[in-house]
Amino acid sequence: MLDFLRQYKFSYSFFNFFKKKELEHNLEFYKKYGIDKKYYSSVSSEDFKHLEGEKNILDDKDAREVLPTIDTFNSLPEDVQQSLLGWSQNGYAILDGFFSEEEVDGFNAEVDRMIDVRSANWRYGNKIMFAIHTSRLLYDAGAGDKLKSILELLLGKEIDIFQSINFITGSQQRTHSDSIHMSTFPNGNMIAAWIALEDISMESGPLHYYPGSHQLPYVVNRDYGNVGTSLKLGNKTYSDYEDKIESIIQENKLEKKVFLAKKGDILIWHANLLHGGDPMLDENSTRKSMVFHYYAKEAVCYHEITQRPTLKKKMTAPKS
Repeated sequence: MLDFLRQYKFSYSFFNFFKKKELEHNLEFYKKYGIDKKYYSSVSSEDFKHLEGEKNILDDKDAREVLPTIDTFNSLPEDVQQSLLGWSQNGYAILDGFFSEEEVDGFNAEVDRMIDVRSANWRYGNKIMFAIHTSRLLYDAGAGDKLKSILELLLGKEIDIFQSINFITGSQQRTHSDSIHMSTFPNGNMIAAWIALEDISMESGPLHYYPGSHQLPYVVNRDYGNVGTSLKLGNKTYSDYEDKIESIIQENKLEKKVFLAKKGDILIWHANLLHGGDPMLDENSTRKSMVFHYYAKEAVCYHEITQRPTLKKKMTAPKS
C-alpha cells in the first residue's frame, strides 16, 4: 500500500504540509522566479525549464583568473591554492592531509561511539545518515570555517551544511551526479566534500570520478523518460537513470579516475560531477569515510526524482 501511495505526488504534499518550518526556505525563491507554488507543493526541473538560471562565478569564468583576485584564496597554503585553481576545468579539488591523523582518529572514535550506543541512523545497510544532527564533533568538522570557507570560495556564495553520510564499507554505487538527488535552481548550487577516514585501497572499493564531467548538461527526469504526470511521479527506476549516465560516459569517452586517498585527504566535487564507488574486491575490507553535502543559501532546493522540496532542518551545533 505504501509503495502504491508513493507513486502519487499528493502523498508527499500531505506529508509536507506538516513540515512548514523545514520547507518554507523555497518560498522567497519561488516568488523571485515567478513560480506559483506552496511550500508543500511538488517541484521538479519541469517548473524551471522556461527559465535561464544565473551561473555561479566559477561556472561562468575560469578559476585561474578569478580566485587569485580574492584575499581568502591568497591566504591558503600553496598546495591548496594549486588544487583549487583547476576547479572550473576539472569540477573537483583534492586537498591532501586536510585533516590531521589525530582529528581523523577522533572522527572514527565518535562514529564507533554512536554505533555502540545505537544512536547511528543506519540506511541501506552501510550508511550512517545525518550524524551531524547528534554529534557536535562531526558537525564542527563539516560546518567549521576550516572547510566551509574553502567551499564558499568555490561556490562563490554562502552555504549551509545539509547532510552527512558516514560509510564503514565502500558504497559500490554506480556512477551518478548528486544533482539528481540534491537538486537546485539555478543549477550548481550544491557542493560536496568527501573525507577519507583511513587509507583507501583498490580492494576496498574506492571512490571514482570523471574529470570535467560537471560541464555536461544536467541529467533530469525528462532525459530518461521519468517526468510523470500532474498527479503521478514517473515510472522509471533508479537503474534507468544509472543506465542513462553510463551511456553519457560512453558517448563522451570520459576518462575515469580512482581516488586512492590517504587518511585525512579530501575530495571536493561540483554538484554535477559524475562519480561513484568501485566494487569491493575484498568483501572483508573497510572504506571508512564521511561525506558532507551543502546547499547554497540563495537557491531553490529539491529532489528531482521524487519531485519533493528539500526538508532543511535548521542546523545548529548539537550539544554532545
